[in-house]
Amino acid sequence: MAKMTRRTIGAGAVAALFAASLAAAQAPQVVRIRATIDSINGSLLDVKGRDGTMMKVQLAPNAPVNEVVKASLSDIKENSYIAITAMPQPDGSQKAIAILIFPEALRGVAEGFRPWDLSPKSTMTNATVANEVTGVDGETLTVKYKDGEKKIIVPSDTIIVMYKKASSGDLKAGQKIFVAAAKKLPDGTLLAPNIAFGDYGVWR
Repeated sequence: MAKMTRRTIGAGAVAALFAASLAAAQAPQVVRIRATIDSINGSLLDVKGRDGTMMKVQLAPNAPVNEVVKASLSDIKENSYIAITAMPQPDGSQKAIAILIFPEALRGVAEGFRPWDLSPKSTMTNATVANEVTGVDGETLTVKYKDGEKKIIVPSDTIIVMYKKASSGDLKAGQKIFVAAAKKLPDGTLLAPNIAFGDYGVWR
């Protein structure tokens, strides 16, 4: 009886593992898009990636469209919710390359600290500004997220941007776009749940 029970449990575990593997295989692949619009046909965009690869991007129905516009350090306030592209420093701090100031409606989106793909060892921190300190090398921000906090060094050449609400009608050929998490469909088309465009700091 015990032997039969062990076999049943073992078979069940294998079946569960197979089901999980199958579900993972069937789940849509998520792709980060940094590209330039080549042409537009309704909600379907032909775009060229940074490496020259051509892709088809389908905007999801009612997908939010935001223009990325230049901002300044003074636009970052205590309690601002921001995304920081940075490089780790020897003392454990992060040196900002670019900062996106989120609108209040996007507070909490993708909160946390993670590796990023802008360049080797780059990181992304989505967090709330706890305080600001002016230093010799620029501004220092302490930001907090649900699992911890980070010290962010903001040098004077940091790219700082914010979103300006736009629509799909504002998208034009030649514009740079960024999609954080497009889903790859079976035919290879990339379904974009949202899209950001602009000429300054878009690909960070």
